[in-house]
Amino acid sequence: MKIGLLVSGGLGYTILQEMYKAYELSFVMTDKGSVLIQDFCEINRIPKFIGNPRNGNSDKFVSEVSCDVLVSVNYLFLIEQNVIQIPKILAFNIHGSLLPKYRGRTPHVWSIINNETVTGITAHLIDSGCDTGDVIEQIEIKIDSKDTGATILKKYESQYFSLVSLVLKNIESNNFTTIPQNNSIATYFGKRTPEDGLINWSWQRERIYNWTRAQAFPYPGAFTFYLKRKIIIDWIDFDDYGFDSDVPDGTIITINPVRVKTPNGVVKITKFRDDIDDININNKFDDI
Repeated sequence: MKIGLLVSGGLGYTILQEMYKAYELSFVMTDKGSVLIQDFCEINRIPKFIGNPRNGNSDKFVSEVSCDVLVSVNYLFLIEQNVIQIPKILAFNIHGSLLPKYRGRTPHVWSIINNETVTGITAHLIDSGCDTGDVIEQIEIKIDSKDTGATILKKYESQYFSLVSLVLKNIESNNFTTIPQNNSIATYFGKRTPEDGLINWSWQRERIYNWTRAQAFPYPGAFTFYLKRKIIIDWIDFDDYGFDSDVPDGTIITINPVRVKTPNGVVKITKFRDDIDDININNKFDDI
C-alpha cells in the first residue's frame, strides 16, 4: 500500500522516520520551516512538495503523484480538495483531541487550561472543514495534575504511529468503520500566540495554575508584568500561607519564596524564566 504523507514540525519528522521504515512512501508534503523533513526526503529520494499547497500552488505536484492512502500528521495547512482527491482509497488526519471536542489549534494546551483530566488523539477522515471529518479511531490519554503542554505532546507522540498503523492495518483488511461527528457537542479553539499567555491575577488560583503549566517551557510561557517589565512564569504551586482578603489580587506577599495573592488563596511561584532580584513585598504583578 502506497502512502502519501503530509507532515510538519518535530512531531511530523518523528512520524516520517517511523513511516519510512514501515511503509512505502509515494511522496511527502511539508512546510518551508520543517527543514529536517525536507532533508530526510532529499537523502531518501522521496518526492516532496514544500510550502503552502493552497490556492493552486500544489496543482502541478498533485497532478504528478498518486497513493492509496493519504495520511496527515501535524500538517501546517488546511487541505484543499485537490489534495484530498489524490488517494485511491481515502485520506485521514490525526488530530490531538477526542473529536468533536477541541477542534482547531493546540488542543492539548487548551485541554490543560480548561482543567480536563482526559484528552486523546483521533484519526478522522479529511474533508473540506477543520477537523470535521468522520471519526475512524481514537486513543484516550490521561492528563495528570503535573502535566504541561510539552509532556502531553510527548504522550501524543508515543501513540501517533500506533494509531496510524492501526488505521492502515484496518484499511488493508477492509475492517474499518467511520462515525460522523456530533456537531452539537463540538468545540473549537483557535491558534495561540505568545501574547496570549498573560496571567489575570483575578482568576481563581486553579485556573492560574492550569494556565501556567499548559504554557511552561519550552512553550512561550505564561507571563505577567512587574513595574512594566514582562516576567515569564513556568511553574506555580498552591500555598496555605495566610493573607489579608482586602489586599488586591496579584499582590506579592512574600519574596523568598515569592507568594502571590489570588481571589481564593495564595500561589507560590517556584520557577521563573526571568531575573526577579528587584521584586519587593507589597508590590503587585500587573497585566501591563
